[in-house]
Amino acid sequence: MSSSFASPYNPEDTLRSLQCPGIRAASRAGNGSVQRWRRTFFPALPGALALAALGVCTWGSFRLGQSFAFTGFLYLVFVVLTALYGGFWQATVISIAAAACLNYYFVPPIFSFANSPANWVALGAFEFTALVISRLSQRARLEAIEATAGRRDMERLYEASRRILLLNSSGESGNLIASLIREIFELDAVQLLDAQSGKTHRSGENLPGAEQQTRDAYFLGADSYDLQMKSWYCVLRLGTRPVGGLALNGTAMTKLAATALASLSAIALERARVLQRESHAQAARQTEQLRTAVLDALAHELKTPLTVARTASSGLLAVGGLSELQKDLVTVIDQQATKLDRLASRLLTAARLDGAEFRPQREPVLLCRLVSAAIQGLGQETDRARFRVSVPNREISIFADRELILTSLVQLVDNAIKYSEPGSPVDVTLTFQDGTVVLRVRSKGLVVTPADRERIFERFYRAPETHHLPAGTGLGLSIVKKIVAAHCGHVWAEGEKGYGTSFCISLPVALAT
Repeated sequence: MSSSFASPYNPEDTLRSLQCPGIRAASRAGNGSVQRWRRTFFPALPGALALAALGVCTWGSFRLGQSFAFTGFLYLVFVVLTALYGGFWQATVISIAAAACLNYYFVPPIFSFANSPANWVALGAFEFTALVISRLSQRARLEAIEATAGRRDMERLYEASRRILLLNSSGESGNLIASLIREIFELDAVQLLDAQSGKTHRSGENLPGAEQQTRDAYFLGADSYDLQMKSWYCVLRLGTRPVGGLALNGTAMTKLAATALASLSAIALERARVLQRESHAQAARQTEQLRTAVLDALAHELKTPLTVARTASSGLLAVGGLSELQKDLVTVIDQQATKLDRLASRLLTAARLDGAEFRPQREPVLLCRLVSAAIQGLGQETDRARFRVSVPNREISIFADRELILTSLVQLVDNAIKYSEPGSPVDVTLTFQDGTVVLRVRSKGLVVTPADRERIFERFYRAPETHHLPAGTGLGLSIVKKIVAAHCGHVWAEGEKGYGTSFCISLPVALAT
């Protein structure tokens, strides 16, 4: 049964949990009879010793002829000591025995029990003393136990914090955290629920129902204590946001220690995730740097032979005297060499954009003229005729690198021709929005899914829907994104279900005339 925080913590359980590991291990290994004997007879030892001392004191006082008052004060000392070390009930027994001895041996007539007011006063004094001293003793003992438990919990929390901070970020950090908590706090079982990954990490015994109760604690956002199982079920929180759950089973633990462990576990899981993200990001950066260096070298190596091949093929076509078959073959060579030259140029552009020293050469540029130049640069008249351009009545000027912006526009209009339905119109519009100019290239055909609208701007990524369409390098849109970002702009894709896709660029306006 789960209960609230009213009183799940028993200091006596904590005292037993503070025993050295060797005693606990021996008890679990089969030394149960010795433990039972200790639990039965050790608590009664103060009362037994007090009874024996009471008998010796009574005999000595009677033989020495001591008075009622002297013997009564001696008995009071025994009552105080018994209440201090044995508790209220043992002190009550000693009080009754002391009052009886006083009545029988020291109140005339001796060797008989007389109904004397002095006897009742003595018994009342003994009992009152036993009650007060036992309560004070119990309170002091419980406070000492709690203080000891608090110090031990602080030491364990410090040790857990230190060792968790030294954890390597590789591997299953959740399992390592659970194992460390179980080892340091000497628990029977620990379960750690990571809500972000949906995984439950375990260490120790697999308790029935513990995983479900851990999930319940996370979903309900409330800690609980199972008195029967001696288990805490705590919510992991980062600030006020629940991020998981923690189950602790096997020993008495204060609410403060349990919630502190939950907070520590939440921080440790988040730290592991941050370290893992940083590791992946560093690996990605190193891979990208290596890839950029290889592409840069490859592009430079391709440029020279491609220039020679294009010059030779163009020269053969210019000289003439070729048969139709020879002319077709040379034309194919020239076209393919041109494509390879463009690819090498894109690789060089991508490498240049990745360079730390890259700075756009900005100047006032009329965006409408760049749009016209990009469309006119298309190879075939039929492709140019498909474009419908809509621009404002006034000229739009931006402060930008002319060649880079033209490169990005050429890429967008080329993609619109390549991935749209044959013969369908392509709309190019320019609009003003809050001090920026937005260029939109809208084509009919392939619709980019929401999941791919960010990824298509990654280098070498191609959406699965484009595999049956004309092949591309996967560099174009990544180059567009880098160029636009270098000009403090933004590029994005919009899908229109049943129609097609629009690619949009927003750039700050420098001057309007």
